[in-house]
Amino acid sequence: MTEWTPTTCMRCAVGCGHLQQGYANHYGLDTVRGDANHPVNRGLACQRGIDETADPDGEWLTRPLIREDGKLVATNWETAIGTVVSRMEDALAETRDGVAVLGSGQQTNEAAYALGKLARGGFGTRYYDANTTLCMASAVTAYYQAFGSDAPPPTYEDIPEARTHVIWGANPAVAHPVMYRWIADSAADDGELIVVDPVESETVDDADHHVQLDPGTDLAFARAVLTQVVDDGGVDREFVAEATEGFEATVASLPAVEDAAETAGVPVETVERVADAFADPTLLYWGMGVNQSVQGTATARALIDLCLATGNLSPGSGPFSLTGQANSMGTRVCSSKGTWPGQREFTDPDHRETVAEAWNVPVDRLPDDPGPGPVGIVDAIADGPPEVCWTVATNPVAGMPDGDRVREALDETFLVAQDAFRTETVELADVVLPAATWGESEGTATNMERRVSRVRAATETSPKIKQDLDAIVAIGAEIDPDAFPEPEVSPRAAFDELRELTAGTAADLSGISYDRLDAELAVRWPAPASDEEGGYRYVDDDGWEFATSSGRARFSTGVHGGLAEPTDDDYPLTLTTGRRADAYNTGVRSRGDGTDAPPLARIHPETTLEYIEAFDRGKTVVASRRGSATVAVNPDDGVPKGILWLPIHHPAVNVLTLPAVDPESDEPNFKQCAVDVRAPRPSNPLVHEGHQATDGEPAATDD
Repeated sequence: MTEWTPTTCMRCAVGCGHLQQGYANHYGLDTVRGDANHPVNRGLACQRGIDETADPDGEWLTRPLIREDGKLVATNWETAIGTVVSRMEDALAETRDGVAVLGSGQQTNEAAYALGKLARGGFGTRYYDANTTLCMASAVTAYYQAFGSDAPPPTYEDIPEARTHVIWGANPAVAHPVMYRWIADSAADDGELIVVDPVESETVDDADHHVQLDPGTDLAFARAVLTQVVDDGGVDREFVAEATEGFEATVASLPAVEDAAETAGVPVETVERVADAFADPTLLYWGMGVNQSVQGTATARALIDLCLATGNLSPGSGPFSLTGQANSMGTRVCSSKGTWPGQREFTDPDHRETVAEAWNVPVDRLPDDPGPGPVGIVDAIADGPPEVCWTVATNPVAGMPDGDRVREALDETFLVAQDAFRTETVELADVVLPAATWGESEGTATNMERRVSRVRAATETSPKIKQDLDAIVAIGAEIDPDAFPEPEVSPRAAFDELRELTAGTAADLSGISYDRLDAELAVRWPAPASDEEGGYRYVDDDGWEFATSSGRARFSTGVHGGLAEPTDDDYPLTLTTGRRADAYNTGVRSRGDGTDAPPLARIHPETTLEYIEAFDRGKTVVASRRGSATVAVNPDDGVPKGILWLPIHHPAVNVLTLPAVDPESDEPNFKQCAVDVRAPRPSNPLVHEGHQATDGEPAATDD
């Protein structure tokens, strides 16, 4: 084996430090374990993070592929890059929006920065985004609206100091096991854990109180709790007066407790219980159950309002959004997705001039707005103007809503898929660029509490595989020599360029260098100097200060507006989705040979009895207005009657989900849609009534 190499786990956004050893005589990782010296996790590590790093499932991509006569065949890098560049140049000759780019929270900061630089500065396209918008955009938008900056105020150091832990629309016991251990330990040590979730989960198993509200009513319940806080005299009037604005308008917009509780499907006593809990120092965590909704931003704002009204915005308390992908935060800060690097405002003329000068491109090449989000990009691919789509470390065919439409759109365009594994998206590609993966790549990542740490390679890779950064620069140097004057850019050089561009911004990385990370392992931004790093945001010895025009935090006035797709006689059941421990980021690294196995649906036993004729040997077909999928059935009274729960990362599930988006964040409504269950055909369990379900062949109709 090789020597131990310190790195950062890239499974989720906790940002645990790992130690890894490669094999001495061949490619691959032999051993991975937690790093006791890393300031984030101090040696802790979850088994899934270890397994998915050291021995991932999935079919590895080992050389470039190109489509010939309808089949993907092996080629060399020169041919692959030449074909990609030729098709991109043809598309860009028609319009600078001729190429659409979809990035990922699985990239390093350096690769994300280079991809954004090429997409925005080299191509000039507005059709660029990353899959982080599918999970975090509503939280990000809420932070900007409330605080003027994108970052959760608390850090991991605040977890032991909190007395109450409210987990809303999330299951960190599965999604963030190491972080969840700190939460559970703090709650068990003379604290309290409250979980707000329509279904029972592994996190609910440890809760002192489970609020089982109706799906999609989070905003109504949050407003009920705030009304109760106001009625009980629980408002921190001193904090509200000193540090906030808009509170009176918020109070005027609040519903009656009884009405909002009825909307949410909970008793008033539950509202009172949760309102009381905010009297103690409270950390309020939320996840995809809040964000992935057409009301995601308004709901996240309402959760922030609860913290503001009760004075829970100081060390040991506050709103803490739980990030899914390992480098979602880094992608937001670095990649020019929704802001320019360092959270520079996208439309600000001075910021645009600064970025254009740093990139050596004309300022008028930079797009005027961040674009329509991933769902809007797919719509544009289907209808024009993009003629080429380039996906990097993402699997939109499996991971985006209304999957059949996504598949159809990508199948009709010239698709370039850059990935480490063979995915549903790779299967549609015209050119496949094989990328290095965890343990093979160099760079940095940024976790959900803003800590930047190194990602290091412990093993060599085949010369037929490139790191993401190298593949991006190889394409960029051919298309825009001014943006990428060198055919190769080292990760250190990319990071130095990035951190210089962030100097003086809200997300200042200029004081973080590779040498500093070698010495300290992880540094939290903002870090404007080599001996400084960020702590709890927005408060210091001089009091509170926010990046808003008034310097105050802003309350909101969002009102519950109902479900994006209510049930009716044709689709009488509600589908909701969530994570499983063995499936993350479309499950490519963990599902192995289980791709063809149907997803497991959790359904209340009484619901299965009500629809018993739709079940055949433990299976049924779940149908929405967009498509159908065969599922295996698990009767489970932890799911309320009338609701089905399916794992969001199974490739069949997003055929069903709804592409409606939050109007403020462009994040899709993955969590609730109307469905029905229908009997499979005995001759083919993947087909019902002549309609094809996922992976099935259509049968003849009865007509």
